Amino acid sequence: MLKILIVDDEVLERKALTKMINSSTMDVMVVGEAANGRKAIEMTLEHKPDLIFMDIKMPGIDGVQAVKEIKQLYPSIHFIMVSAFNTFEYAKEVMQQGVKEYILKPSSKQDILAAIERVSSEILEERNQQEEQKSLRDHLDRAVSIAQKEWVSSLIVNQVQDITFDEWSELLGVEITSGYIMLFTLLQPASADLTASEKQNWYIWLKDTLKDVVKKQEVMIGPVTDTQVPVLFLCKKPTEKTYFRTNAQTFLESLIHFFKKESFRGDIRIGIGHPYSHAHDLNKSYHEAVLALEQLMKVPNRRYGFCDRQGAAFELPAESGVLEVEKKLLEAVRQGDVNQVLFIFDSFITRLESNKTITPSWVKKSFDELFILLSRMLHDLGIHYERIPAIDESDKVYFMFEKGKAHLLAVVQHVQLWRNNHAKGMLQKAKEYIERHYAESISLESAAEYVELSPYYFSKLFKDRFGLTFIDYLTEIRIKHAKAEIMSPGKSLKEICYSVGYKDPNYFSRVFKKATGLSPTEYRKITVS
Repeated sequence: MLKILIVDDEVLERKALTKMINSSTMDVMVVGEAANGRKAIEMTLEHKPDLIFMDIKMPGIDGVQAVKEIKQLYPSIHFIMVSAFNTFEYAKEVMQQGVKEYILKPSSKQDILAAIERVSSEILEERNQQEEQKSLRDHLDRAVSIAQKEWVSSLIVNQVQDITFDEWSELLGVEITSGYIMLFTLLQPASADLTASEKQNWYIWLKDTLKDVVKKQEVMIGPVTDTQVPVLFLCKKPTEKTYFRTNAQTFLESLIHFFKKESFRGDIRIGIGHPYSHAHDLNKSYHEAVLALEQLMKVPNRRYGFCDRQGAAFELPAESGVLEVEKKLLEAVRQGDVNQVLFIFDSFITRLESNKTITPSWVKKSFDELFILLSRMLHDLGIHYERIPAIDESDKVYFMFEKGKAHLLAVVQHVQLWRNNHAKGMLQKAKEYIERHYAESISLESAAEYVELSPYYFSKLFKDRFGLTFIDYLTEIRIKHAKAEIMSPGKSLKEICYSVGYKDPNYFSRVFKKATGLSPTEYRKITVS
């Protein structure tokens, strides 16, 4: 429904026009009446009408001046000018303000409703055009966002050899001279893991804030993986590469300032890679950002850090170190760490690609062995994942590497889902098992068997999830119950020792003192007295 405001200094004219419009079958409604231009401006601010019937000759601010002032406030409002005088000069002035309808007093009901019909059609057409334009803008924004994510993802997996900064300059409409990667992460709180909603809110906040604080570079924001977000910064001037540390520190300090005002559960950390003048080198910047983030985790209270070394950080293991690389890869997969898996794999493959003696048969053998180890690890974790790619010796080595990488990514993403869903339930089940059976001779093996995991992976997952080893948690539960029983003077310390799962009173006493700083006897004296 269109809202109409009637402006006329003659009260009878206003009332007659209002009655005529409200009694019509058109989808319109009079929302107010004004006796002069000043009142018209005030009521426009209050009601925000779609259409105004405006008398030209009024005392004080006349209709022409009122149209000019209202148009400055609300350019989209339409007007039908009303006058008892057929004066061309008046008509010309309002036409310059975009007013197209001009009717003379007195006008028939038919003429007035016909004028409203014409203006209504024009308003509705404009609204449809605005909605179409908004829809197009939304679709374009989504397409650009998807394209940016794809670009940044391609950088991470080293798939942009065929695009140059010159081509990016054409696409973006600005000159690009260099670029570098930052890796943002939101540290998981110790109390409980972040929910999917919290992670998404963090991602949205990061995107919006980066657009606000980064003024000198073009920013391309990659996809969020768990709580890690790779971001590509494209520099427009050659000097930005030289002073990139200073520029980065400036906007990162602003970003961290805004972060502190938010109420995210967790803290922000940012690893920063070096800038490069060629697009195909940006993969190095990403890996530097990964290394910088790893270094940063060892330093408390620092929120961002630059990679110490450029280039040298990518010295890769010799061929004799293949087993070590496999071990690191398997651990990264077990952790569900996509970025670390990509870093280890890409770094190692870069080394292999430079070795001209590498043969397809050697690559196939290496992948087959790695995939067997992966399958064994997944089985031990209780994860069912049967898909293993067939690596064909007849393929080019490059395609064999890509097929291997794709399988690794699929597996680590599957592990992520398992860790986020199934593993949490299993580990909680293990905790409940410990709390029920703490007084018995339970072991790591019996708890692992209860939740159908191998003892090795159960131990690792338990510590990852709760920050305590199995034995530390069992001890914590036993000591908690022992402290409660010591409060009761009716039980001897020997009886308490056996009731909480220990077989040796001397050992129980040592464990108790290590946990509380007091022997059981000293603890009883203090608490009971």
